[in-house]
Amino acid sequence: MTTKLDKPIRREISIDDRAYTLTIDPDGLKLVEKGHRKGQELRWKDVVNGDAAIAAALQGSLAG
Repeated sequence: MTTKLDKPIRREISIDDRAYTLTIDPDGLKLVEKGHRKGQELRWKDVVNGDAAIAAALQGSLAG
């Protein structure tokens, strides 16, 4: 049995010795470095449509 996601869930994670806050809500995911406001957002709709993979590939090509 699964539980409906009807309110945000926040968890702290560590990546390369930096603290991040991961928020999972009915709209999607948001990953923000702790103490900052801006971060990476990913909407569930984009994941389902495959747009998330395109966006990740584009960001990877721009960063390199």
